[in-house]
Amino acid sequence: MSTDLFTLAADLIPGAKPTAIPNLDETVSEIFGYGLWLLVLSGVGGTGFGVYKLAVADKSRGGGGAEAFKWMGGGVAAILLAGSLISILNGISG
Repeated sequence: MSTDLFTLAADLIPGAKPTAIPNLDETVSEIFGYGLWLLVLSGVGGTGFGVYKLAVADKSRGGGGAEAFKWMGGGVAAILLAGSLISILNGISG
């Protein structure tokens, strides 16, 4: 089941073939790599949802306009975290 999900993720993410991590089992390395790419996608989704909430929010004094920025901040944080981990692991694996 999980192999099918990661194969489906590979079709959705362009160029998302993870680099093998040295001294790590091939299956674990592949699942970890795809997990990081899925974290990037979820960060993009969170940021997009935050932009949507900002567009439709009640911007009067009583409205809760800060929630959109929480979504966008969380999404950007997920993108930065996953991107830095991908860069570090690609640097380790050479």
